[in-house]
Amino acid sequence: MQLVLEFLALPFVQDVLKILFILLLFAMPLGTFMTLMERKWSAAVQDRIGPNRANIGSYRGRGLLHIAADALKSIFKEDLIPKGADKFLYTIAPFFSFMSAVAVFAIIPIAGPIGDFKFQVTDVQPGLLFIFAITSLGVYGAVLAGASSNSKFALFGGTRASAQMISYEVFLGLSLMGLFMVYGSTQVSAIVEGQGEHWFGLIPKWGVFTQPLGFVVFFTALIAETKRAPFDAPEGESEIVAGYFVEYSGMRWSSFMLAEYIAIVGVAALITTLFFGGYQVPWLYHWKSAPQWLVTLLQFGKFASFTFIFCWFQIQIRWTVPKFRFDQTMALGWKKLLPVALLNTVVTAIIIVALA
Repeated sequence: MQLVLEFLALPFVQDVLKILFILLLFAMPLGTFMTLMERKWSAAVQDRIGPNRANIGSYRGRGLLHIAADALKSIFKEDLIPKGADKFLYTIAPFFSFMSAVAVFAIIPIAGPIGDFKFQVTDVQPGLLFIFAITSLGVYGAVLAGASSNSKFALFGGTRASAQMISYEVFLGLSLMGLFMVYGSTQVSAIVEGQGEHWFGLIPKWGVFTQPLGFVVFFTALIAETKRAPFDAPEGESEIVAGYFVEYSGMRWSSFMLAEYIAIVGVAALITTLFFGGYQVPWLYHWKSAPQWLVTLLQFGKFASFTFIFCWFQIQIRWTVPKFRFDQTMALGWKKLLPVALLNTVVTAIIIVALA
């Protein structure tokens, strides 16, 4: 038993366990569940029944078996490579999208630290700047898929995706400048720790209260980065069929779709962490006699519930807001979000200097 405890105490083993728990037991199951939740909620919005056909005997599980049916369909579906396509680039393109989607969870703490142990894969000093550099590689997935498919529709989709994602990266970074100044760090753990304080012992110092404009710009830019409606011009079902992944099938197509739904969870987790206190439970510090295991459980429950709410909110937006044309998407970014993000940065700097 002692040997097992010493083995589990090794930093490398702990890092592997954190990755397995956060990715395999939280992010990927929730991302997979989103595929069913989106269909169920869209059915509710459109006043229809929704998925209910997959079954084992008389058991239908309210559509839950459609998740397994989708997986089986993707595994056994014929995997085609178009004639004239660049096979190497065509093959690796889905992995860029998938890896950039899961990399976000490396820096997100899901509960408060216990001693030296952190419920976070890594807490690097550059924090969000580092993860933005990694996630920006996701644009290569769309670009490579569009350029290597030997299809005009795919090429149009890849070109739109690269223009949209690179543009909104600018607003994404600028929208967080105010947050970095308020909490004095780019390190995610420090930002979450700062949000654990309260004004007058009552109002939590969440990012959404200290940076309301930054929250609006950041949330809008993140949805545009995921290329989902109303910013789904790169896929443009009514114009370019499915855009940059129109030629994909089987598990490669599923990789793109799974990356999209994991990105939904990533967006929700980032919004929760940066603007809604992360794992910080308001007023919990008043309960000083609470056992540590219960505090950790409450912190994870708060983080998970807020993440789930923002996942639902993105699906609601997808089925509520009309689609933007591509020129409207670019105009919204450069003509409206950019000035708002710059104004928010300047005003935040002036207020901080005035109050210093």
